[in-house]
Amino acid sequence: MLREIEYRASRGLVTLVVLSLAGLGGLALIGLAFRLGQPSLPALGALLIFIAVLALSGLIVVNPGEAKALQLFGEYKGTIRTQGIWWANPFLTKKAISLRVRNFETAKLKVNDQRANPIEIAAIVVWKVVDTAEALFEVDDYAKYVTVQSESAVRAVAQSFPYDSHGAGDEEALSTHTAQVSLSLQQAIQERLSRAGMEVIEARISHLAYSPEIAQAMLQRQQAGAIIAARSQIVEGAVGMVEHALAMLSEKGVVELDEERKAQMVSNLLVVLCSERAASPVVNAGTIFA
Repeated sequence: MLREIEYRASRGLVTLVVLSLAGLGGLALIGLAFRLGQPSLPALGALLIFIAVLALSGLIVVNPGEAKALQLFGEYKGTIRTQGIWWANPFLTKKAISLRVRNFETAKLKVNDQRANPIEIAAIVVWKVVDTAEALFEVDDYAKYVTVQSESAVRAVAQSFPYDSHGAGDEEALSTHTAQVSLSLQQAIQERLSRAGMEVIEARISHLAYSPEIAQAMLQRQQAGAIIAARSQIVEGAVGMVEHALAMLSEKGVVELDEERKAQMVSNLLVVLCSERAASPVVNAGTIFA
């Protein structure tokens, strides 16, 4: 496996000045030859110009956020990362590669979650190249490799978590534990991209939903769970209110109730407090013992 190595190039600005002077010197020799009538000077001047032009092709400009990988007859020689103008062997082949941070959004994938429920999921992946040699020579097209492997990781992570915990508070789920899911997704993508010299900076879910064919059924299930939770809270509150009412009646001696009357009172209060509709009171004009 190729690893990136630093190529020690010469300062290009100094080389540019020297080669420019050499080219001008060659032109001067040719002009001088025509004046003096020396047949050997034009050939020497032309040779000097040819060498200067050939050497100028060795100048390399490295822009910010960019690197140049160098090869000599197919053999990797190194990479220049420092911005500026440099000079190297003119026979080197130069390949530019971006070191900037990039991001993309995967397509909406239809997969099954941990409970085999079909869901739709997509993710945003932020990445950059950290090893130019691996990115260029270990994979055919590193940008396409990122896309394919990221989608593969999204599928794997989606299948390892349920969409919803359904009341199990300690169970990690795609819809409720976004931080844990994002971390797992980032690690899964990094494992796939590390062999190609890339670093995953961030990965997070951008779209998550049940598939259309089960979305309505799952919505009803979520609504039922919400209703059950609300009813449970209402009943808990009603029991507390009844207990408090009985304690207050007994403490202040408003009325003495036997067990049967207490049971009837508790039943009536629970019906009133837990009913979905407002209670319609019935006024008793006689005695409660009638």
